[in-house]
Amino acid sequence: MRWLLIDAGNTRVKWALADAAAAPGQWLAQGAVPHADLPALAAQWRQAGGEPQRVLVANVAGAGVQDALAVLLAEWAPAAVVEWFASVPARAGLVNGYRQPTQLGCDRFAAAIGARALVPGSAVVVANCGTATTVDAVTADGVFIGGMILPGLALMAGSLARNTAQLPQIAPGAAVPPVFADNTDDAILSGCLSAQAGAIERALAAHAGAACIISGGAAAWVMPALAVPARHVDNIVMIGLHAALRADRMDGLC
Repeated sequence: MRWLLIDAGNTRVKWALADAAAAPGQWLAQGAVPHADLPALAAQWRQAGGEPQRVLVANVAGAGVQDALAVLLAEWAPAAVVEWFASVPARAGLVNGYRQPTQLGCDRFAAAIGARALVPGSAVVVANCGTATTVDAVTADGVFIGGMILPGLALMAGSLARNTAQLPQIAPGAAVPPVFADNTDDAILSGCLSAQAGAIERALAAHAGAACIISGGAAAWVMPALAVPARHVDNIVMIGLHAALRADRMDGLC
């Protein structure tokens, strides 16, 4: 049995094809496209080979992306059972402690499930550094207790670059500057990285003894700025989707 996992984020749609017997994160194939290139997904899926029996999609990109994905999935895997992942009071061993559980972003809920699957029985802080940065906490006994949302690294830097003359965007592969930078470009980068790292470090200070998992497109920049140990994990949302389907299978639901 094969499963297709889809993480439709604010800028890209990522996917992975998984065998039902595989551990979360162990995939047969994977890929990603920006929203403008959604039609290219069909070719990527065909190249991966083998239609899935079940599809699980976490979509925070809006109704337009959901409609486009629904059309593509209906054409490529018409027999597959498609589920649009949503936050619920409990799933896959994780209790959703949000005041109104359904209002928690489905990507945050999936990331928390993924983090718990990677460090079962441990308190964990999971930081997902994308267009926005989310920093969420899960207790050792599997309760999502809440978190924080802040502008992502590129969004922070971009707001300065748009509104102030001659201020830089963050370039891929940029070295981490000193905390007290001696030029304006590095001062912007230092400030943005310090804000990202500081939010994660504050969450860990408030959630004593927790492990830290960091994911997302900006994680490679944020990780070196952290003054605390952290584990860099790619695609934590899809790992959570994979773990959710495995839990369903163990419960006889798929």
